[in-house]
Amino acid sequence: MKRISLLLLMIAVFIMAFTFNKHKPVLYIIGDSTVKNGDGKNTNQLQGWGSFIDTYFDTARISVSNQAIGGRSSRTFLTDGRWDKILATLQKGDYVIMQFGHNDGGALDDTARARGTIKGVGDDSVEVYNPIRKMKEVVHTYGWYMRKYVNETKAKGAIPIVCSPIPRNDWKDGKVLRSNDSYTLWAKQVAEQTGVYFVDLNNVIGDALEKIGEKQATTFFPQEHTHTNKEGAIFNATIVVDQVKQLKGCKLKKYVQK
Repeated sequence: MKRISLLLLMIAVFIMAFTFNKHKPVLYIIGDSTVKNGDGKNTNQLQGWGSFIDTYFDTARISVSNQAIGGRSSRTFLTDGRWDKILATLQKGDYVIMQFGHNDGGALDDTARARGTIKGVGDDSVEVYNPIRKMKEVVHTYGWYMRKYVNETKAKGAIPIVCSPIPRNDWKDGKVLRSNDSYTLWAKQVAEQTGVYFVDLNNVIGDALEKIGEKQATTFFPQEHTHTNKEGAIFNATIVVDQVKQLKGCKLKKYVQK
């Protein structure tokens, strides 16, 4: 009888230890102001789609951490040290959704922001003097930075999901202009090169905007052609979640609210 009681106690302790040590996965989101605008708490008129993603997930089973920040490119999100902070906590079974591109087209060494990256996905690099950081810096291609995020995510046992940048509210002949010859293409190529999931937000959201029409779509962009209001951010967030649900073999979909 004592042996049975001891065995049951050991089993109970094992179950408790397993439950206590089991990691609750985290969905990290990295990107620019189209993903999180301002503090991301709806305190200003403009909002990014990442600020509303958590409402679509079962947060009792997965945490959502929107680490996007306005003004950053794939380069400056790294050089600011923001990626290193995520890497310090990233664990096996976590997810990283990444969307950059809107700010990558700027100059490499201007005195305002110095946030540009070299176009394309090659291994080209150039050394510049960064007047913001007041130091020499080797600048790489957009694809190089995106591959770094992907590969370091995979090295941690986490799952990367690459997104093309959302489209701007730019139209021609009733059609949303796309970046299929630049950042959308390059994001897709990075995903293909590294064998990871890809969500083509530029085209899927572009198609959705065309479906509702230019007049209705423009109500999502109250100040200029890049940043959405709350309604536009929610519109985009629902599309992001729907696309996640369609990713073949991606287990992130099991955390989406029924």
